[in-house]
Amino acid sequence: MWITLIAIILGTFVAVLNNSLINIALPTLVNVFGSTTQTIQWVLTGFMLASAVVIPMSGALGDKFGYKKVYLTTLIAFTITSGLCGLAWSDSSLIAFRIVQGVSGGMIMPIGMAMIYMIIPREKIGVALGLYGIAAMVAPAVGPTLSGYLIEYFSWRMLFFMNVPVGIIAVFLCSILLKETPKKPDMTFDLLGAVLSVIAFGTLLLALSKGQAEGWTSLYIVSLFFIAFFSMALFIWVELGKEQPLLDLRLFKIPVFTLSVFTSSFVMIGMMGGVFLIPIFLQNIQGMTAVDTGLLLMPQSVAMALMMPVSGKLFDKYGVGPVGFIGLTIMGITTLALYRLTADTPHHWLDTVLTLRGLGIGLCMMPLSTVGMNAVPRASVGKASSLSNVIRQVMSSLGIAILTGIMTRQQNLHTAAISESVSIMSDAANDVLKSLSGVLSLNGVDQAAAFGTASYLLAGLIQREAAVRAIADTLMLSALPVVASIPLVYFLRKKNAGAKPEQEQKTAA
Repeated sequence: MWITLIAIILGTFVAVLNNSLINIALPTLVNVFGSTTQTIQWVLTGFMLASAVVIPMSGALGDKFGYKKVYLTTLIAFTITSGLCGLAWSDSSLIAFRIVQGVSGGMIMPIGMAMIYMIIPREKIGVALGLYGIAAMVAPAVGPTLSGYLIEYFSWRMLFFMNVPVGIIAVFLCSILLKETPKKPDMTFDLLGAVLSVIAFGTLLLALSKGQAEGWTSLYIVSLFFIAFFSMALFIWVELGKEQPLLDLRLFKIPVFTLSVFTSSFVMIGMMGGVFLIPIFLQNIQGMTAVDTGLLLMPQSVAMALMMPVSGKLFDKYGVGPVGFIGLTIMGITTLALYRLTADTPHHWLDTVLTLRGLGIGLCMMPLSTVGMNAVPRASVGKASSLSNVIRQVMSSLGIAILTGIMTRQQNLHTAAISESVSIMSDAANDVLKSLSGVLSLNGVDQAAAFGTASYLLAGLIQREAAVRAIADTLMLSALPVVASIPLVYFLRKKNAGAKPEQEQKTAA
């Protein structure tokens, strides 16, 4: 049983690691292919969109063809497309291969999670999902540092080629160790639901990812939201009328599952604040390299990974109540502490806060998800996994979009406030300009040029300080959904919340 779990974890690890490697590589890819940042961003955006739109189909395909068959197919496709990405000869070919890779990669996590619920007894599911969660946490921890190392000492192609041997091992282990799940060959595939889900989730995520760059009120983004809204409404109407829907929205009738999905989604938004904003702070404000940023952030991710199996064991023993409450409290307090960020914040303080925050995330994340899945009958875990994964994907993108918008707005407000208080005619501004001009004059710059350069440097300092304050404000606001989730744990606190559906299913059988 546990060896089988390792096979599933390996497949998940290679999929999550792949995406964390590419983030750091985008500037290199721009130079290699002579492309633009806007074009190369589709290496990430295309993968994300393709992954998201196939998640709703994973449960239905697993039920119809068998979860082992679908999982192996996705692993094989992911391994092959990784090799093709490494062989890419242009930005267009790389983007095309990444989109195909996203189709397979998007199914790996929901299918793998569903299979865990099918092969692991419910009383041990906490520990199993804790071990499974290590893959999701260790991969982002080592990704940035490993990516920087491979690019500097080898080639960007190694970012993709390294997936091939790991993928082959995962396919080999899964083919031997996994047992096929019961199939429903007579099940009718919901083609209309599949088309509507692709349109709805695809346009929604594209709008959320491109809104800041294109402008939230631009015709392009407004049109995407318009299409997303009406296609989503039609999708919900179609799914509620189907006996065998693509996404079983009727699972939301289970209160514990519904509360679990939305509580963990709130936590995801809070987590995105640190994941998204701290690297910006370290690289843009403190001037750290991508590799050094990855090294500084690694203890946080390692703390998450180490706490995952511990939280699973504690969940099995004590239930979600105490574990979730303590984890959310630690995460909320440490996220609020990041409001104290300044341009010269020492790394040892930041590392301590982030590591404690990682412990809190690792302590609460898996129990909040597990208690909801435990409340679902075993026959429906595949579709429950698809439903919860697609909602978390949307909430992650929504969180990044909201936090980016808040940061931009706060930076503009702080820039205006600082510029107003540091007027060019003020004594403080004149003292700074004189000091900077004097330093430049000593280096042979004439007085007029020195004054112009000093004014430019002062404006840069104002922008830098405004950015620091904006990041701090945004991090503080990202703690609000985490704090708001704490009282919701009260309604999830019963340890045996997931036992009832299991008992009912046995009784019905």
